[in-house]
Amino acid sequence: MLATLIPLFDKKMNVLAYSIFTQRENLLAQPSLLGTGSLDLATRVLGLEIINNMGLGSVSEDRSVFIEVNEVSVFTDLEHDCRVDHSKVVLLGNSRIKPTDQYVKRIAALRQCGFSFAIKGLAYAQFDEYRPILDLTDYILLNHKRINIAVARSYFSKNYPDLKLIAVNVNTREEYDALADRDAYSMYEGEFFRMPISEGGKELAPLKATYVELLNVVNAPDFDLTKAADTISRDTALVISMLKLVNRMSRNSEITSVRHAAAMLGQKELKKWINTAVTKELCTDKPNEITRLSLLRAKFAENLAPVFDQAGLANELFLTGLFSVLDIILEKPMEEALALVNVGRDIQNALLKHEGGLAEVLDFMAAYENASFQEVSRQLLLKNIDDDKIYDAYIKSLIWYRDLFVA
Repeated sequence: MLATLIPLFDKKMNVLAYSIFTQRENLLAQPSLLGTGSLDLATRVLGLEIINNMGLGSVSEDRSVFIEVNEVSVFTDLEHDCRVDHSKVVLLGNSRIKPTDQYVKRIAALRQCGFSFAIKGLAYAQFDEYRPILDLTDYILLNHKRINIAVARSYFSKNYPDLKLIAVNVNTREEYDALADRDAYSMYEGEFFRMPISEGGKELAPLKATYVELLNVVNAPDFDLTKAADTISRDTALVISMLKLVNRMSRNSEITSVRHAAAMLGQKELKKWINTAVTKELCTDKPNEITRLSLLRAKFAENLAPVFDQAGLANELFLTGLFSVLDIILEKPMEEALALVNVGRDIQNALLKHEGGLAEVLDFMAAYENASFQEVSRQLLLKNIDDDKIYDAYIKSLIWYRDLFVA
């Protein structure tokens, strides 16, 4: 099974919800499922299984989650199968759910149980036909490239004033800014928030300069623990965070100084913690999703190391994932951003040239997080990798991220 989370932003770049994209089987490995055989799996609501098993907090904190249902699974016992707060679940259907009495009654019943409903894949010419369903719909997903938003907004504001419009396939920051400036949609989905910086950015603020200095210290060959500790001491938040970590690891030890705490962690653990904690701090004035993406990529890449026969490069993969959005964090082109931190040549080659084994994992993750499951399936088939190993690596990264913020 494959699964990934796609964030939905508002016009201020706040994440309001996540959509769970799933695929149960590798369709390239089982061609029979590409046709009507796919209905053999139609009664399973994979997104629901995920939030039931992991808890809503692991997936999306306290935000809503969009979960896909089809023309078959919408009639399953969703009311009892869903073990999380129904009001946080948005059931996402498509144009195969027809505006007939049986579907209309079913959607109405689900809404009575607290679920919200969304629909995607409708063309403008279908809006009137789907009126019975749109009357019960909370969100409609629209491909902004294929619709005149001015006409659509006029139509929906007149006929469905409470219906929220979601723009999908927003793939550049310019597209997002133009749509957001016009207040065109309630939410936006696409790759725009992680597009690389290609032009010169801003100078580092003094606090960020301190963080970059710390990254340089710990990423230098055989770095000096004392120097790292002294740099940490300049920032109260980092000191508190490190002391909490050390206390969890050694509850009976009295920490006498920041240097003592650093020594207790040791070079390996201190390096990993600093790279993680500092990246979080560097992202404090960025959308939370950038922090989340950076940290999830780091752990996902580390978890994928043995799957891609690179177990010995787990630490390098962690840093590759962590710094994969360093250009966005520092608002500089990636080459300039990497020049400010000490990372190995292999990591630089992966991030700048997409070369080497580290880049192989990085590019795979990019396809995975975009829910490009056909490309993911192709790569897994070529490498003879089991889908479930990828799914397990991703789920473990979500759990790690959740636990990272537990006091």
